[in-house]
Amino acid sequence: MRRADRLFQIVQYLRGGRLVTAATLAERLEVSERTIYRDVADLQSTGVPIDGEAGVGYIMREGFDLPPLMFSRDEIVALVTGARMARAWGGATVARAAEEALIKIGAVLPDSERSRISQTEIHAPDFMMPQEDRYRFDLLEKAADQRQVLDISYEDAEGTATARRIRPLGLWFWGKVWTLAAWCELRTDFRTFRLDRIAVIEETGEAFRPERGRTLADYYRLMERDD
Repeated sequence: MRRADRLFQIVQYLRGGRLVTAATLAERLEVSERTIYRDVADLQSTGVPIDGEAGVGYIMREGFDLPPLMFSRDEIVALVTGARMARAWGGATVARAAEEALIKIGAVLPDSERSRISQTEIHAPDFMMPQEDRYRFDLLEKAADQRQVLDISYEDAEGTATARRIRPLGLWFWGKVWTLAAWCELRTDFRTFRLDRIAVIEETGEAFRPERGRTLADYYRLMERDD
């Protein structure tokens, strides 16, 4: 969790008007009590009216609230649409994050705008993405982000399987199909793999560094040239 998100969560937990101990906050946020002490001190230094002390607990004085987020009607619709699409077509981790994002946005919007979330009539069915594809999505997104080499078993349109060692670069959504752009060690070239045709994914524990001619920017340039 990013520190900014953690500070936001601390304020939310203390808004109930009840004494909350550092140990309770540390358990909920999965950090040490020392981290909570430091975060609360930083919040107090910025003017957040938190009373209490280490070893006793903390409470927020009444009347304090976070400044409301000011989004236009179209911005709210765009955010809700994006979150619902991510929830419907993303990996399990992304789907949970999209749900949490909608809750956070609703919590800090002014009352006059909060209803726009439920009134946005743009929807995406969340049963179209098989759970197995969500699992693949999470693994591949993490590997691309952390630049981790993967071994995969990939089946072509005829069902013929090949073993590949790849450097995952990014995921693309094409309506009903997710694809992975990667550098394929077997073909020594860029390849695009459909997620629903990846039968097996194995983490190798091997990291890769961007190399000239094998990066996502190189892939983009190749696509533009082919067009």
